[in-house]
Amino acid sequence: MTSVPMIPESYSHVLAELECLDPLLSALRLDSSRLKCTCIAVSRKWLALGSSGGGLNLIQKDGWKQRLFLTHKEGAISRVACCLHDEDYVAVATSQGLVVVWELNQERRGKPERIYVSTEHKGKKVTSLCWDTAALRVFVGDHVGKVSAIKINTSKQGKAAAAFVMFPVQIITTVDSRVVQLDYLDGRLLISSLTRSYLCDTEREKFWKIGNKERDGEYGACFFPVGKSCGSQQPLIYCARPGSRMWEANFEGEVLSTHQFKQLLSSPPLPVITLRLDPQYNTSACSLQSLSFPKLLYLTEHCVMTWTERGIYVFIPQNVQVLLWSEVKDIQDIAVYRNELFCLHTNGKVSHFSLLLVERCVERLLRRGFWSLAARVCCLFQNSIISCRARKFLPLDKLEHLKSQLDLSTQSDVSSQLEELISKLEPLDSACSSRRSSISSHESFSVLDSGIYRVISRRGSQSDEDSCSLNSQTLSEDERLKEFTAHQEEERVELENVSHTSVVVETDRNETFLPFSIPLSFRSPSPLVSLQAVKESVSSFVRKTTEKIGTLHMSPDVRVRQEIKDDEESHEVTASIATHSQEEDENEVELQSQPQEEDRLRDLKVATTEAINKLQDPLVLLEPQCLRGVLQEWFLYLEETFGFKEPSFSGDCLSMKKVKNVLAEEQSEVLEENIAPEQHSEDHVGKRQTDALQGITEQDQSSEAHFGREVCENDANSKGASGHVFQMYPPCLIAHDIHKDLMELTTLCFELNVFPCENGNAEESAEQDLQRTMSWVLACQFIKDYFFLLDLKRLKRCITSNYTSSPSVWETYIEGLKELTHTSPVTLAMENGDMLKILKLLNDLGPWDSPLLLAHAQRLYEKFGETAIRPLVKFYPSILPSDIMQLCRHHPAHFLAYLDSLVKSKPEDERSSLLQSLLNPEALRLDWLCLAVSHDAPQRTNTVDSEGNPRPRSHLFTWGYSQLILLLIKLPADFVTKERMAHCCKSYGFWPGYLSLCLELDRRIEAFTNIVHLDDMNLLDGEHGSIPETVEEWKFLLHLAQSHSTDLHYHGTQNGNTIGHGSTNWSNCITVENVALLLAKVIGPDRALPVLQECDLTAEFSERFTRICEILRIAEKRQRALIQSMLERCDRFLWSQQA
Repeated sequence: MTSVPMIPESYSHVLAELECLDPLLSALRLDSSRLKCTCIAVSRKWLALGSSGGGLNLIQKDGWKQRLFLTHKEGAISRVACCLHDEDYVAVATSQGLVVVWELNQERRGKPERIYVSTEHKGKKVTSLCWDTAALRVFVGDHVGKVSAIKINTSKQGKAAAAFVMFPVQIITTVDSRVVQLDYLDGRLLISSLTRSYLCDTEREKFWKIGNKERDGEYGACFFPVGKSCGSQQPLIYCARPGSRMWEANFEGEVLSTHQFKQLLSSPPLPVITLRLDPQYNTSACSLQSLSFPKLLYLTEHCVMTWTERGIYVFIPQNVQVLLWSEVKDIQDIAVYRNELFCLHTNGKVSHFSLLLVERCVERLLRRGFWSLAARVCCLFQNSIISCRARKFLPLDKLEHLKSQLDLSTQSDVSSQLEELISKLEPLDSACSSRRSSISSHESFSVLDSGIYRVISRRGSQSDEDSCSLNSQTLSEDERLKEFTAHQEEERVELENVSHTSVVVETDRNETFLPFSIPLSFRSPSPLVSLQAVKESVSSFVRKTTEKIGTLHMSPDVRVRQEIKDDEESHEVTASIATHSQEEDENEVELQSQPQEEDRLRDLKVATTEAINKLQDPLVLLEPQCLRGVLQEWFLYLEETFGFKEPSFSGDCLSMKKVKNVLAEEQSEVLEENIAPEQHSEDHVGKRQTDALQGITEQDQSSEAHFGREVCENDANSKGASGHVFQMYPPCLIAHDIHKDLMELTTLCFELNVFPCENGNAEESAEQDLQRTMSWVLACQFIKDYFFLLDLKRLKRCITSNYTSSPSVWETYIEGLKELTHTSPVTLAMENGDMLKILKLLNDLGPWDSPLLLAHAQRLYEKFGETAIRPLVKFYPSILPSDIMQLCRHHPAHFLAYLDSLVKSKPEDERSSLLQSLLNPEALRLDWLCLAVSHDAPQRTNTVDSEGNPRPRSHLFTWGYSQLILLLIKLPADFVTKERMAHCCKSYGFWPGYLSLCLELDRRIEAFTNIVHLDDMNLLDGEHGSIPETVEEWKFLLHLAQSHSTDLHYHGTQNGNTIGHGSTNWSNCITVENVALLLAKVIGPDRALPVLQECDLTAEFSERFTRICEILRIAEKRQRALIQSMLERCDRFLWSQQA
């Protein structure tokens, strides 16, 4: 019998190839001799494969289901790099030395497009591509040592930063030899050449050489980000050296130490776990390996990997350890993402490896049913499997199940070794851990895949070793935090499940930190007793909660008596928790609560039915006063039933003015932003009387809040400025049909401002502003008190249209939505801080047709700021621009970024209609226009002179939101609105829009005047220019050009491409001669000459004007002759047809 050799305990990780990519390459037709894969890159989402035919294949890693194909006519693909912080961008280098940057437009669901092509390295071989980790910038290195940076300007970028970038390609440096590898981190660029490594500070433009000794050959270098546990420690740098060595340098380029791995690499290679072959391990030691590492790649949290022609090597450089090395032949390049390795071989094949803990690898094999391979791996790595850390993934029951799946006739050797492994996990002579012990008072535990602890009670055969698994799981949390980042994603669910489980077994929490071999006299002899106690405790809690809900809105005297009764009953229950008589009392209380709820809702049901019937009458429905009267009568029953009104708001006790004073005191912080100072001083007249009433109100509110927490756990955190709590759920059971009618009437009350203590009579005119203020204060309290009865969609529409000047109402609404989504999985995922995962989770939970999405959007914006605004475009129309405007009301520029992204996400022919549909009310048009022309715009002093006239060529400045501005201008509107828009454009100097509006408003003289000031003939002769239509307009334009001083024709570099290097390009300037030439082109030189003579301008023309006029005459004669010839031919043809 041949036994499987045992690998030393020091090896805890393995390279596993659990899936074959050959079918993928075959589907992409990259497995032929004519077309093969030439380069590879990987990111969180994409696997990028460049081909010898010039095509780039982008495959979505999740299921390998989505594929983009980008073609290049510039040659084969030599290098490719994916932008890790924004996966919508990919950089590609071709065999001709061109670098193409693609924008995939995945968020907009558009076609991928080339956004930049760099020819800086044309004719050279690009050897390395590297993306900036924060900005949209690509670093390029070639075989002659030139390193350049390509700055990408897109709509996603901050427009102010990208508006005036004149040179998108910047030469960083030129090193002494071929660039082997580039890496970037935190403003530093690391360049590794054939001779040495260089460190470049791209912000301060400083360069350092790392170390003094040169080298000769391909040696890589990479940054090494330190973990979060290291505090503020700066990243490290590792540079490959000859003889299997590495330099460790700090972030300033100073070499700290040299690490030697030659001796460590003499150990035999670990087998690669693959589905094609059984793993084989040769125990004989290898000779010393003196290697040169062509590239160094940062892998997961504390590892650096490299490769040679012999295999793959993974190091822990800080500890000078070799994590593993495995033989993998013919490697051309490797791309890594976290613990995934994608290897490109010299024959064009691609392999996918994962760096896994041994126990993780076995667990995955078990899930897929590869029993034989899993058993062989267990036997190879027995030392790792025996360790306590592996027990949380591979408990005994899994190993026993694995053994039962083996075929004893063909796998007897593996089965016997597996049995030996199980016996090592559970020694027969151990008194405290024997599986066949008869200690029935202890339970054994095992951890399921979901993270739940399974309690196994055995009679006559008990395992304390399994019981210790719970203790080992608790004690190994520190080890779990040190594992690779790739495992953290899978373990996060397990940790959450364990935390939830710990809530259930709260009473036994202290036991989990004790060894189970210690006899515990207070432990229950059987799990059934513990479960019975938990059941009785929960039943008692439900009983007391039900009784408190029933007494929530009783009179104070009855409530006090009921609370005393509850206290007495609670002591009795504590004294005898498991007695039979107490269970009978609970049943009686529950049976009595149902008729009490029915009696409680009886009057409200009758009033609701009457109100619904009255609203069926058109005379009531169409008359606002009658409608409000019906709702006010019904609302009294609603208040009486649910009792959310406060003594200080009772109309029978206080006058309307006292109510306002009380509310003004309670909302003092909010009123400072909404009430004028003189009005605010009037509210303090009755302060002494208000203090006493406020004390009573707060005392009553605190008692109600205490009971509210019994009704809903989340209400305790939802207190507003007035001390109210949100009523998220009905205090008693309400039938569906009754709840629907109550929601309709309650929402209608809010829409018509039928609030508690609403006074229908007109007040004095001096109190109108205070009345409006009190309206939003009462609206906030109404939302909190009756949130469970409001239609959230109609509520949002009402707040958006009626309370635009009262942000507190919107804040209250959002606060309620947050309470509803407090336990949502999206809210829980928000704590981890990964915005991309949160957006993916939101997208997976869709399609959204609920205002609850607003709560998640608010949390995203509060956590990530402007970065989270643009991705919300994909949730339109569930989230409208009016909602985003409320979210970003303190930062209007963030709203503009959202609106611009939303408009650009639609095809060009649909943008105008989309923008028109969003302008509700129409007043938003002017607001949005003023917002767009005032953000990401040139300084006003650069576009408007001291007299209010345009500065020359100032219309050529770049405006961040010019497309949005022009769309707003082109939308149909009334004459007054167009005039206001023109005034807005003129005030900020947006001259393209102003000229367009002047022509639309038939203010042609004003348009021509500004065109002359802008001094650009393209405005008269361009595609969108305006040409005079009458002789009078031509004369006016000629006189303007004559009076226009040539001193304004500035000399030097200007904003545009018409003037530069100190010389004036007069062909584009507005001069008398240029305007006269335009007149001759439009109406002909013979007709233009009398007009010019009438204006007395013929003496000012040069010989150029005369020559051009002669050419125009000749062209006109030839055109007439050609037309005459064509007409004669047509005439002859028609006569021949008649004959």
